[in-house]
Formats: sequence, C-alpha cells, structure tokens
Amino acid sequence: MVARRLCWLQPALPWRAMTPNPPRIVLQKSADYRETYANSVQIRVNLWDFYLMFGTINQTVPEHVDIQNFQGIYLSPQQAKALLGLMQQNVSQYEAAFGEIKLEPRAGSGFVQ
Repeated sequence: MVARRLCWLQPALPWRAMTPNPPRIVLQKSADYRETYANSVQIRVNLWDFYLMFGTINQTVPEHVDIQNFQGIYLSPQQAKALLGLMQQNVSQYEAAFGEIKLEPRAGSGFVQ
C-alpha cells in the first residue's frame, strides 16, 4: 500500500515573506462539495486563465464517442503551473510504486486511451 500525501494548491500569499509564523490553514468542504469520476479532461487556454472541463466518455461503437461534461474549472496560470508540478510529483510516485503508466494515442484523433 502506498501512503497518499495530501497536496493542495494555494495562492502566493504576501504574509509568507513578512511573518515567521504563517496562519493555520483549515480545509473545509462547502455544502455543494462533490466527488466524482472523470475519464475525460479538455483544456482551453487564453491569456488570463486555463479552463479544465471534466466529463465521462462512453463509447459503445468504434465510430462514435459520447462525452458528457459535468464540471468546468478556471485556474489562473500560476495555479495551473502549481497543479502541473503536483501532478508530475504524484505521477512519478505512482509509477515508482506501480510501474509506468503507458499512453497509447489512437491514430488520427486527439484522444488518448
């Protein structure tokens, strides 16, 4: 069993440089918090933010893929880069424990299976 490390993104806060004792951070779930599974993530980028759209893929026949998107999240470029770093670190730890994650793109499409 691999120990999971809690990682979250937090904005660059000015008090970090000014005070030796940063405030205590309390993580809370809002009333509309939910957890769900996504096997599709689409990303759009513009000058001001990154937009991640999460969904589920259903493919019943080879020539048709249905994607049901259920959540969109906007991230600042700084938060996107912080997420990238955390994802790289956690994927490396996962692969060290369970082996390489192989991606096999389908010819002629932007989808990865």
